[in-house]
Amino acid sequence: MIRLDSKVALITGAASGIGAGIAERFSQAGAAVVLFDIDGKGARSMERKLRETGRALAVAGDVSCEGDVKAAVEQAVGAFGTLDILVNNAGIEVLGPIVELTSSDWDRQLNVNLKGVFLFSKYAIPHLRVHGGAIVNISSVHAFVGYEGNAAYDASKSGMVGLTRALALDHGRDGIRVNAICPGYIITPLMDHWFNAQPDVAAARRQVISFHPLGRMGTPRDVADAALFLASDAASFISGTFLVVDGGMIAAGR
Repeated sequence: MIRLDSKVALITGAASGIGAGIAERFSQAGAAVVLFDIDGKGARSMERKLRETGRALAVAGDVSCEGDVKAAVEQAVGAFGTLDILVNNAGIEVLGPIVELTSSDWDRQLNVNLKGVFLFSKYAIPHLRVHGGAIVNISSVHAFVGYEGNAAYDASKSGMVGLTRALALDHGRDGIRVNAICPGYIITPLMDHWFNAQPDVAAARRQVISFHPLGRMGTPRDVADAALFLASDAASFISGTFLVVDGGMIAAGR
C-alpha cells in the first residue's frame, strides 16, 4: 500500500467531490491534510470526519484571492511544521459559447481554475523545496478534447496542463515534481447538478455512461488513487506530465 506517513498535504476544493475524495484517501495513507475551500462549513465538516482517525485542518478562503492563499499556506505550515504536497483541485465550470460570455464570466472561470493554481503554487513552492515535494493539478479531459459550449472551461483546463509542464521545468532542480490528472466524467455534486438540469435526467445519465468503454462513470476514489500515486515516492521519477483517468473515453474518441 502506498503511504504518506509524516507528509503534509494541502488540497484545494476539499469540501466535496473529487477534493474530498483525495483528502480522505491521503488521510487514510497517513498524511496530515489541510482542507481549503470557499465552503468553510463543508471544509470543517470534512475536518471533523478526518480527525476521527488522523490529522486535519480546515481553512476557508477563495483560491483566486492572493491574501487567502498566502494565509492558508502559512496556517498549514504553522499547524503541521511543513508542507510536502499541494493538490490544486478547486474548480468551477462556466458554460456558454464565447459570444454569449461576458468578460466577468471569462475572468471568473480563469481566476478560479488557473489563477488559483498559480497563486497556491507560488506560495507553496518555497516550503515544498525544503525537503522536495509534489504538486498535483486536477485538470480535465477538456484539456485535450473540445466540447460545444465549454470555451472558457476548456481554455482553463488546457492552461493547467501547460502550467504543469512549466512548473515542472522551473522547479525540478528544487526536488519538486509537478504532474496533472485529467479526469473524465466523475460522479460529484457538480455532475449531479448538470444532470438535474437536463430535460431527461435518466437519458442524460445513460448517454454519459455510454461514452466510457469501462461501462461506468468515475468516482472521486478513482481520481484520489491516481493523486495518491503521483504525490508519493512511488512516482519519484515522474514529472511534467499528465495522467488521464477517464475509463477509456478519449481512447473511444469521446
